Amino acid sequence: MATTATYGKLSDSQHSVELRKAVIAATVGTTIEWYDFFIYGTAAGLVFPKLFFPHEDPLTGTLAAFGTYFIGFVGRPIGAAIFGHYGDRIGRKATLIATLLCMGIATVLIAFVPSYASIGIWGAVILTVLRMLQGIGVGGEWGGSVLISMEWARSRGHRGLVASWPQFGVPSGLFLSNLAVLAFSAWSGDQFLVWGWRIPFLLSIVLVGIGLWIRLGILETPVFQQLVARKKIERAPIVEVIKKQPREIILSALLRMAEQAPFYIFTAFVFAYGTGTLKMSRDLILSAVLVASVVSFVTIPLSGHISDRIGRRKMYLIGAAVCGVFGFLYFGMLGTALPSAVFIAIVLSLIPHDMMYGPQAALIAESFTPRLRYSGASLGYQLASIIAGGPAPIIATALFAAYHSGYAIAIYIAGCAVVSLVSAGLMPDYTGKDISTEYDEGA
Repeated sequence: MATTATYGKLSDSQHSVELRKAVIAATVGTTIEWYDFFIYGTAAGLVFPKLFFPHEDPLTGTLAAFGTYFIGFVGRPIGAAIFGHYGDRIGRKATLIATLLCMGIATVLIAFVPSYASIGIWGAVILTVLRMLQGIGVGGEWGGSVLISMEWARSRGHRGLVASWPQFGVPSGLFLSNLAVLAFSAWSGDQFLVWGWRIPFLLSIVLVGIGLWIRLGILETPVFQQLVARKKIERAPIVEVIKKQPREIILSALLRMAEQAPFYIFTAFVFAYGTGTLKMSRDLILSAVLVASVVSFVTIPLSGHISDRIGRRKMYLIGAAVCGVFGFLYFGMLGTALPSAVFIAIVLSLIPHDMMYGPQAALIAESFTPRLRYSGASLGYQLASIIAGGPAPIIATALFAAYHSGYAIAIYIAGCAVVSLVSAGLMPDYTGKDISTEYDEGA
């Protein structure tokens, strides 16, 4: 492990090299983690109802499949607590290696889960356990990836952009997961439900190997090394951050309502809605989500960069307001059942999300004092999984079943936006301020 003295001897050029390595390691790692997480969501909408709940009617089967999907979101705050503790105790780097292994192993094992036809309901049980492990892995990933990037940034005027790169892993993972399903759907044809869907899960083992190789080559962040040198490491960081900064934890979770709930409607629920209700082809929906993820390659870092100019909070408020209105346009276009309109709606759907997701990493992470930052940021970020991301596809499915209208779902999205607008307005904004030294909790 490098010492504090080591960092003091780094020239500007060497520091820039380490910053680039940290950003690459964080982005590649989050891409792999989100590939693993999203591949399940795609399969939950397209495959799992038929394979693991074959005796249910289509609506009940879809709800059951999204129920196992939700379990992953329950695991995310658990992962945040476990890995947040170690991230603040033993360091960002070592913890990130553990999260990658946890997620990768669980994802590969999903490829081998027998269907209902082979072992009955036990297939769904095994699937649920592995989905929980996926959630635990990704729950610890986000905080560490953001910190490994953000805590290497010397310039206060670029932290929003630097911290947005791990967020870039979301559209990258979404792109790769949908590309894999699209490719193996075309390759396996009628055999997709038999074996084709399993191959994208198996591919995770290759991606994890690449991610581990990259992460083993980075240094621990200067901020964490300073904490070690000053003996500022907390023995129970999760307990301390709950005691010292409960307001920031709660606000972090609530401000994500307008970002996370719509995201999983736009990228998971849309598969069941598009193929089941609109009778669109599976490949059309997959292709549209694929293009949407490519658009995010630009809009996420751009939003992070803009937040460095106008402030995190202001950028986030703009994004939440746009997302609240966009839901009505989105379902209006889907309701036409015209392939071109559906395609355009899906492609545009992630832009309002990205306006929040770009500045979100810095907005949340900067709010927590350094010695509690991994725990606090992870916990606040992942608690949203239970109230926003996890229930969203289930709520959307239930609302459509009850009202037979996408506008009911749009109203739900607008309600989430209102919650985020209020919460973001109350969130402290540390844009341009020093976050390397301890500051008063709750400030």
